[in-house]
Amino acid sequence: MPRFTPHPQRRPALVAGASSGIGAATALALAELGHPVALGARRVEICESLAEKIRADGGTAFAHRLDVTDLRSVDEFVTAAEAALGPIEIAVSGAGDLEFGHAYTMDPEVFLRQVHVHLVGAQWLSNRVIPGMVERRRGDFVLIGSDCADIPRPGMGAYVAAKTGLEAMGHQLRMELEGTGVRASVVRPGQTQTGMGMTAAPESIGPVIENWVRWGFARHSYFLRASDIAAAVTAVVSTPRGAHLVLVEVQPEAPLRERDSNETGGKS
Repeated sequence: MPRFTPHPQRRPALVAGASSGIGAATALALAELGHPVALGARRVEICESLAEKIRADGGTAFAHRLDVTDLRSVDEFVTAAEAALGPIEIAVSGAGDLEFGHAYTMDPEVFLRQVHVHLVGAQWLSNRVIPGMVERRRGDFVLIGSDCADIPRPGMGAYVAAKTGLEAMGHQLRMELEGTGVRASVVRPGQTQTGMGMTAAPESIGPVIENWVRWGFARHSYFLRASDIAAAVTAVVSTPRGAHLVLVEVQPEAPLRERDSNETGGKS
């Protein structure tokens, strides 16, 4: 006899921040696994286009506006998603934004907004979906963290503080949910090519990259793709019950370098 009742084959999934980058890639990956997907973001028209693509490919998708800094919007999104797809079995908190700058010079309102998007919004989403998961005694709640929570980087404004708090909350949730059947997990990306922060002016991002090099953070020029992080999310939620991937860190593989004589045994 299995220790746990297996997950259903079709698990309604919710993705916050699904209009681009990691969120969009995750929504597509979950749909490819056969899960109905609710896509939420402020740019709802982009979510709807992505939902249309999923439906055209034979999947089930629903799009709805979501602003994670608005508690009413979070509630409306989850309510509409569950009405369309059924009780949420998988929730991915991936809404994000990035403003570069020094922590001590960033406008306090901008700093607060960043913390709200990355940390407070995730708590509001957890507050709305996890109680139902606990009642059903199963579910996956996945937070998209960042490797800067483990090793802070300069010039990231509120991002480091917010992601550090987010990962700490994920650890706390895991302890609080132990024995409920609900798994709280963190997927921690390394440097990833997404639209987040790409609108920054060169005079803003240039010094940031220089500082990363000086502090030893930019080991090579390769970046992860959003689909690489989506693959990690699907691995987390597809792990059979009885096992729990609590933290998955994804780093870009370095470009291949020329072999040296030690690696080839002196042969060229």
